[in-house]
Amino acid sequence: MLQRIEHTIPPVFDSGSRILILGTIPSPKSREAGFYYGHPQNRFWTVLSALLNRDVPDTITEKKSMLLQKHIALWDVLASCEISGADAVIIRDPQPNRIEQLLAQSAIQAIFTTGKKAYTLYQSLCYPATSKEAAYLPSPSPANCRVPFDRMVESYRIILPFLEREPKGNSNSKQKENIL
Repeated sequence: MLQRIEHTIPPVFDSGSRILILGTIPSPKSREAGFYYGHPQNRFWTVLSALLNRDVPDTITEKKSMLLQKHIALWDVLASCEISGADAVIIRDPQPNRIEQLLAQSAIQAIFTTGKKAYTLYQSLCYPATSKEAAYLPSPSPANCRVPFDRMVESYRIILPFLEREPKGNSNSKQKENIL
C-alpha cells in the first residue's frame, strides 16, 4: 500500500562542501533512526569509511562530523512522494527537494546519486533547476547485495578527486554549516 512520505531529515552540508551525494528518500529505518542510511545492513557508512580510511561512525554526530570534515554534503532527491515501504521502484507523485538552494550555499563541484532511481529522479526533477549533471553510484541498500563490498568501494572512488582539490574561488574563509 502506498503511503505519502514527507522528507524530515535536513541536508548535511556547509559552505565548504565539495560534493553532494543524493539518495532517493529516507527509508522507514532511516526515518526511524532520524538520519540517512539508517538501516543496519545498509553499506553506505561502511563503504564511505573504507574509502576515506576512517572508522565507521556510530552516532549521527559522528556521521555529520565525518561528512563535513571530508567536504561531503548529503541529502535526498525527493522532498515527498508516495511509496510502499522502501521500494523505490513504486514511487508515485515525486516532489523534488530544492537542490539548487543547497548548491547556491556551498562549493559543490559534483553531484552523485546512490542508485538508479535517485539518478533518474534527479535527472528529470532536479537537473532542470540545477543545470548540473549527476553521476550514478551503486545503491548501498541491503536490496543491492549482488554488488560485492570491494567493488562498491571501488565504484565510490570516483568522488575522491573532488575531495582532494580546493574548489574554484575558495577564499579559505571559515566554513559555516548551512540550513535549508
